[in-house]
Amino acid sequence: MTKFLFFIDELSTWVGKAFAWLILVLTLGVSYEVFVRYVLRAPTTWAFDISYITYGAMFLMAGAYTLSRNGHVRADVVYRLWSPRTQATMDLVLYILFFLPAIAALMYSGWNYAQMSIRFREVSIFSPAGVPVFPLKALIPLTGFLLFLQGIAEIIRCVLCIRTGQWPQRLHDVEETESVVIREHQQHAAELHNEKGPGA
Repeated sequence: MTKFLFFIDELSTWVGKAFAWLILVLTLGVSYEVFVRYVLRAPTTWAFDISYITYGAMFLMAGAYTLSRNGHVRADVVYRLWSPRTQATMDLVLYILFFLPAIAALMYSGWNYAQMSIRFREVSIFSPAGVPVFPLKALIPLTGFLLFLQGIAEIIRCVLCIRTGQWPQRLHDVEETESVVIREHQQHAAELHNEKGPGA
């Protein structure tokens, strides 16, 4: 079961980190627009479209990654005082009552929305450049699917926690543990090297 959970975590992490590179595109695009607008007095017709498309894609595709890292905003003033079993029970109820129906609605309506946009090869109405926006809208049902997969993993984690009384490890917990072990090993090797002397 842990391998299955880590597989979904790895998928969400890979997608999130891949789309995180769009921040570079966004930064370069906005920087170029600022330069040509205020220095050369020749603003582009596409910068606004590129900025909201890249930011929108990055925001959409980071959802499952953030959920895999347990990084979404939570009003945990009371939540953190509960036992893991109580936390897991509350999370499980909320996932079933709110998360799954909302994600199902996102996938259903997003599919129809994206399908129509792709069929008409929709372009931006905000500029004469005709920047295509249908690739961004095509990400909406994909986002829903990735969130659904990650949500299933979170539901399984809740069930495991209710059974055992402890939250199962997340992928980033394992990564952090590996980093600590590697760092300790390197420190130990350095100490041994210093004890033997530089010529050893």
